[in-house]
Amino acid sequence: MTNWLEVSLTVNGELAEAVADVLARYAPNGVMTEQSVKFMDDEDMGTPSGDITVRAYLPADETLEQTRQKLEESLYYLGMIQPLPAPTFTPIADRNWMEAWKEHYVPIPIGKRLIILPVWVDSPEPQRIPIRIDPGMAFGTGTHPTTQLCLDLLETVYASATPRSAIDVGCGSGILSVAAIKLGAELALGVDIDEASVKNSRENADNNDIPAEKFPIGLGSVAEVKAGRFAIHQAPLVLANILAPVLVRLFEAGMADLIELGGAIILSGILDFQAVSVIEAGQKAGLKLVDQRQINDWVALLMSK
Repeated sequence: MTNWLEVSLTVNGELAEAVADVLARYAPNGVMTEQSVKFMDDEDMGTPSGDITVRAYLPADETLEQTRQKLEESLYYLGMIQPLPAPTFTPIADRNWMEAWKEHYVPIPIGKRLIILPVWVDSPEPQRIPIRIDPGMAFGTGTHPTTQLCLDLLETVYASATPRSAIDVGCGSGILSVAAIKLGAELALGVDIDEASVKNSRENADNNDIPAEKFPIGLGSVAEVKAGRFAIHQAPLVLANILAPVLVRLFEAGMADLIELGGAIILSGILDFQAVSVIEAGQKAGLKLVDQRQINDWVALLMSK
């Protein structure tokens, strides 16, 4: 395997493009940039903020010293136009990165019956129901408390009843629908406004040998389901792991209408201080709080109709 020399500089946004252009002349595999994010409000998925770190990797071969000298000269001339920090050089030993990142993902037991497994891992607890997910996909890989809370409540629901169908609003990776089907649902409808999520949900369904007729998936949200554009427009169980302000808006758009009379909804993506607003939105739509669970700052709710 090839070893590498990483070169990096942290500069302001005005200089980042010029620095990246210089590094790209000498780095055969391109240049990467990193920037911090800040969260402007409850719905912000992250707004880029602050200085930018520009990185490139030089092959540690017989031409390395010559390449490094030329790169430093180019940065020196750029620095004459506008001052630059000194570049940082770090030796990097190569490895199979496509395999190495998988080391961070391990099976996650949920409740008494479920276990989330990366697709390449055999279950260490074969008595549990396996939910096989590709962690490289959309939000909802099982590592986040919101997903774990939803699955825990889902298991509780299926321990006392067997809702024959479910509607998963904002299905993400499809993990909740997959779990509902494996726990006993005959059908789960997954909808999401993101095309990548629809694709990832289908791939994860395939990972779990769930046929398309049991897990129809499509682009849309509450309005499209209510309009009858999918296989079902109501179900005894609705799932929504999104963000608290979005949940409130979805209730205003009629999300409670998707729940059959006597049915329930599992809600998550809620920070603890936001729980009251979601509960009130659900109550205004005619629902009753049945259960509330929490991991760290995250809350999940079970409400009934």
